[in-house]
Amino acid sequence: MSSAERREQLIVVARSLFAERGFEGTSVEEVAARAQVSKPVVYEHFGGKEGLYAVVVDREVTTLDNAIMAAISVPAKSYREVIERGTLALLDYIDASPDGFRIISRDSPVGSASGSFASILNDIATRVEDLLAPPLIRRGYDAAIAAVYSQALVGLVASAGLAWVDTRKPAKRRVAAELVNLAWNGLASIEHKPSLITDEGAAAPVASGTRSARSPKKAPGKTADRRVAPSTRKPPAPADPPQSQAH
Repeated sequence: MSSAERREQLIVVARSLFAERGFEGTSVEEVAARAQVSKPVVYEHFGGKEGLYAVVVDREVTTLDNAIMAAISVPAKSYREVIERGTLALLDYIDASPDGFRIISRDSPVGSASGSFASILNDIATRVEDLLAPPLIRRGYDAAIAAVYSQALVGLVASAGLAWVDTRKPAKRRVAAELVNLAWNGLASIEHKPSLITDEGAAAPVASGTRSARSPKKAPGKTADRRVAPSTRKPPAPADPPQSQAH
């Protein structure tokens, strides 16, 4: 076996062990034993467990980053399609590389040069922010809020992926459709100046079974007329999806 082949073998063996037991639960001795080599061979190629882990993580990070960036960079007819492509790219990676996803979704050991899952998501969110800012500005929203929305969108999909990697239920495309539905319809209905109902001065909701302090009392001996004329108003239609320009 050549030196390059031996190095690749050690990476494959270590990837499996790191996914199964984590960084702390894996030792150089175990890697060497499973690869049927001596410990010095592992140290010769990677300098130690930290170096081997960094190589495994960097490879997975590059694979995931390239997949998502390629997906969201494809010219699309709408921003919803961009969100859909990015969501499917992450779920496709999880489906094809569950071991790799388990590794990068764990926190990196202290002092490791490799990025944590949070830093990976932050890099992706920065790219998504660049895509969200132009349509938000065109529609009169504060450009600064694009960073918040991009982090929320990426975090939404990533958190769902963490739950989905072990069960694989519902089916991948069903999960993608539900996530895009939640994300897109939330974006389509955002207010320009949102406020919290719990803020001071906001009307507190009335508990079920109690009467509001402002509710008029019924006159003695009279029965309130509960008939309500049927409404002729239609619910507001969802906002049209913003159209993107091919990049």
